[in-house]
Formats: sequence, structure tokens, C-alpha cells
Amino acid sequence: VQLQASGGGLVQAGGSLRLSCAASGRTFSSYTMGWFRQAPGKERDFVAAIGWSGGVTYYADSVKGRFTISRDNAKNTVYLQMDSLKPEDAAVYYCAGQRSGSFDSKQSYAYWGQGTLVTVSS
Repeated sequence: VQLQASGGGLVQAGGSLRLSCAASGRTFSSYTMGWFRQAPGKERDFVAAIGWSGGVTYYADSVKGRFTISRDNAKNTVYLQMDSLKPEDAAVYYCAGQRSGSFDSKQSYAYWGQGTLVTVSS
């Protein structure tokens, strides 16, 4: 599976962005998909994940209630809707895919996109 993330940009605090991650390959619908983020000088952290059918979602506490992960298996795409953005949300956002493992552990994800930069101005 190859992943291509897009949708990052500059937004004011309180604003919204929608990230997309397009996947190639016929088996996309069998993967748990996740979003992680990495700020300069920090570890890559879990943000959100969604099960293969879209029926189960998981969120980091820091984004719960503000971010929404979704997927469209017909389009081989996973989305991250980010609302009420804060300066501390600024980071490079990565989408990732896995077949099995902990949903919030980056070690569980075998496939990674190239990242898209989100900048939030205060």
C-alpha cells in the first residue's frame, strides 16, 4: 500500500482543515488507518485511527471532540477533519496503515505517507 497525504496548510487558531490520505492498492479496505503527527524536536505521536469498516474510531485525548477521522473505502481515502485548531496542533501529519496491532502504536503501522504540514497561527 502506498499512501499520499495532502490538505495541510496555514490556518488561524480556531480554524479548520481537512487532511486526506489517498491509498493505492486493492487491499486498502482491510487496513486499520491512522493519523500521527510530529512537531519539531518531538516524537511522532498518535492522533486518531479508524478500523477497516469505519465503524470503530480512536482518538488521542488531546484531539478528542475536535478532530474526526473517517474513510471512504470506495475511494481508497481516509480523512482527518480538524476543527477548533490550536497552536499546539501544528506539526507534520502522517497517515499510516496497518493490518494488526495496537491502534495507537506507531510500531504497529507498516505503511506510511510522506506527511503534510499543518501550521496554526495564534
